[in-house]
Formats: sequence, C-alpha cells, structure tokens
Amino acid sequence: MKTTDSQYYQCLYFTSNALARKVEKLAIESWKQVELSPSHGYVLMAVLEEPGMQPSRLSDEMQLTPSTITRLLEKLEEKKLVIRITEGKITNVYPTPKAKELLPQLKKCVNDFYKRYASIIGHKESLQLVKTLGAIADQL
Repeated sequence: MKTTDSQYYQCLYFTSNALARKVEKLAIESWKQVELSPSHGYVLMAVLEEPGMQPSRLSDEMQLTPSTITRLLEKLEEKKLVIRITEGKITNVYPTPKAKELLPQLKKCVNDFYKRYASIIGHKESLQLVKTLGAIADQL
C-alpha cells in the first residue's frame, strides 16, 4: 500500500514516520558493506573527521541523546574502531588505525545511499528534499 493511500497520509506524524522507515531501509542496505548500522557509520565518520571529539559534541552533531551516543560508542569500541580516553572529567573519542583504513569505504556507503534514493526520487528533488527537511527540523 502506498503511504498516500492511507487514511492518515495527511498527518505529519504518520507520513514522516513512513518516510523515515523507508529511508532507514535504504540506508541499512548501503551500510551493509561495512557491517555497521547507518548510525554507527555516521558517528564513526564524525570521530574520524574530528579526532578527540567529546561525546557531548557528538550528541549535538548527530542530534541524538547522550545515552544513545554512549551505546553507539560502546559498540564501536567492541569492533575496535574507536577508543575513549578520559582525562579528569573530560572524555575524548579517537579513531583507531582500523577505523582510519575504513574511511574510504564509509564515504562509499554515504555515496551509495545517496545514489539509491536519488535514483528513485531524482537528483534535483533529493537535494531540495534534504534542504527542506533540514529547514523544517530547525523550525520544530
């Protein structure tokens, strides 16, 4: 059934969640090649781009709760992709050499994900949709 065929399609909650589930499915497919969830992949890329990043900064950047960031980092530590170093009250997150080697594949996952959804809805429409959704998210 199409989302627009539902009696609830005019509801922002219903429609945005339907979209989120479909986008998540596409993203998971793209990230399978590195055996990470999209969330783990984006957190890892943020740490690779800014070694020594603090979990609170990751929380802000990813727009996830601190407890969610902690869970994601624990999993990345288990996979030997990040290390957390605590100095006093401050914790910094660093990528491991294994993570650094993975960076080209992570970027490929992002690109593959874009290609997947852009091939469905169009490149121009994709760029506009992301821009519009970001602006709406900022307003809410």
